[in-house]
Amino acid sequence: MPVKDWAAMSTVDEMHRPARIDLAIMRWRAARAVRQGDRPAVLAYNCYGSPRWVRLLCRVVYSKEGMIFGDPTGSRGWRSFTAVPVENGEVEIKLDGITHTVVADHSGVVDVVIEQDIAPGRHTVTMTAPGSLPAAADVFIIGDDERFGIISDIDDTVMVTALPRPLLAAWHTFVVNEHARAATPGMPVLYERLSTSHDAPPVFYLSTGAWNAAPTLTRFLSSNLYPPGPLLLTDWGPTKDRWFRSGKEHKRANLSRWVTEFPQIRWLLFGDDGQHDEMLYREFADAHPDHVVAICIRQLTPGEAVLAGSSRRDSPSHVGSQVPWLYAYDGAGLGRQLEQLGLLRDV
Repeated sequence: MPVKDWAAMSTVDEMHRPARIDLAIMRWRAARAVRQGDRPAVLAYNCYGSPRWVRLLCRVVYSKEGMIFGDPTGSRGWRSFTAVPVENGEVEIKLDGITHTVVADHSGVVDVVIEQDIAPGRHTVTMTAPGSLPAAADVFIIGDDERFGIISDIDDTVMVTALPRPLLAAWHTFVVNEHARAATPGMPVLYERLSTSHDAPPVFYLSTGAWNAAPTLTRFLSSNLYPPGPLLLTDWGPTKDRWFRSGKEHKRANLSRWVTEFPQIRWLLFGDDGQHDEMLYREFADAHPDHVVAICIRQLTPGEAVLAGSSRRDSPSHVGSQVPWLYAYDGAGLGRQLEQLGLLRDV
């Protein structure tokens, strides 16, 4: 699947000025890291696929000798953003006895699809860059008979961050580690009940956050007992022709992609009313009504909504939508409505 191909540009002059500056700084920092003896380290992320192909996700950064970047004991968020990516670094992939070689992009991110026959269920993939220690990640192979799946936003949906508030968002992202973040009330229990009710369906966590935050977010989801699943994040910093990446386009692209990759699955969508989830999910549901079983929107509390600048409504509704829309302030409220739809059973 396509990733940003910075190497394909004929000259650096074709880049947007912020991108040229970002590239120059990154290469200077990379050269400095090599001189200091830093070596590549692979941050392996949960992957997914079908019985015929696998989408591989990881990031390659420079790491000091003996340091394992993304130590499970937890680290401050800013450490993830100061890591130096390995530009166009090679990564050796070993999956189910077969070896593949892939190449990272400009930001050190690997987001590629390989063709391989593999049985449905959970597998382990091992990823290694030249000179690095091996890193392992889970791979969830979704069978052709799977009919139900969950797509979830992260910020203000499963984790209370009030992301639209710039100062507090920066504090949460760059300073606070995952142990100081709070799970949205009732949401871990709701997701666990859904997982039990539907025999461990695929769960995708789709966020506009940067790949730099993936280790912290992964630890947060695990420590709060959310079902495991791939994180789909975005690049940090300027792109080829923009000052900042488009979070909305990132979400649109992945939602459309999953309809193509898994045409047999109907999705239960989770988001919040503090940003663009309602608009994006409405677009998606209108375009693919047969692929959406329901849309769950976690409402910000009145205090969160004021600080976030959210246009809350006392009686939210989506007139004319072909799929059910559920609104509540927490997981318990959404759970009661899902029970009424027959999507959640008592456990």
